[in-house]
Amino acid sequence: MNKLVKTKDLFDCQTPYLKEFFAKFEYPWEMLPEIKNHIKDLIATGLEGFTEISDGVYVGENVKIASTVTIEAPAIIGEGTELRPGAFIRGNVIIGRNCVIGNSTELKNCIILDKAQVPHYNYVGDSILGNHAHMGAGSICSNLKADGKAVVIRGDEDFETGLRKIGGILGDDADVGCGCVLNPGTVIGKRTSVYPLNSLRGVFPADCIVKGMDNVVVRRKEY
Repeated sequence: MNKLVKTKDLFDCQTPYLKEFFAKFEYPWEMLPEIKNHIKDLIATGLEGFTEISDGVYVGENVKIASTVTIEAPAIIGEGTELRPGAFIRGNVIIGRNCVIGNSTELKNCIILDKAQVPHYNYVGDSILGNHAHMGAGSICSNLKADGKAVVIRGDEDFETGLRKIGGILGDDADVGCGCVLNPGTVIGKRTSVYPLNSLRGVFPADCIVKGMDNVVVRRKEY
């Protein structure tokens, strides 16, 4: 089972304001320090179909924002996305189209692609979630090692990122069960599902079911 970590192996980004950005980076964690600058560039060049609802916060058409949501700039929220009560957008956040950001969910320096869902009590910091990715209630992306050292992505080979903060990287259609902790630098491959209540680290292949750190099985094909 190949532990793929390149951007092209994890995401098919068709979000108009992110497609060219994704194409620039061989590895997804390389985007994290550039999110803020990308938002500034988008704002400077203009975002068609978006409205600035407060300084540095732009939302697309048909976005639903509950009255108790907090949004700190800079942030871009794509059309059709719903921000439910208590959601906290801490800045340097780009959200795609038709996403769900749920009650008491906190986002910080991250990218959420189209139709992804983080609907209940989630923390997503310094992370990237692919199209249709889903995080179950209470699942979090831990983004800082206890020793404060730079995160190493441990796949088929080790990648020295040089970054102190990296959370989770979920490929398209990845699904993380309730109550999971993705330790710093965890990568979940496309279409892979994770059982609830797991604490994970490292890289997990595409098209698998993760029952535990040492219990990963290939998903059966459905015909």
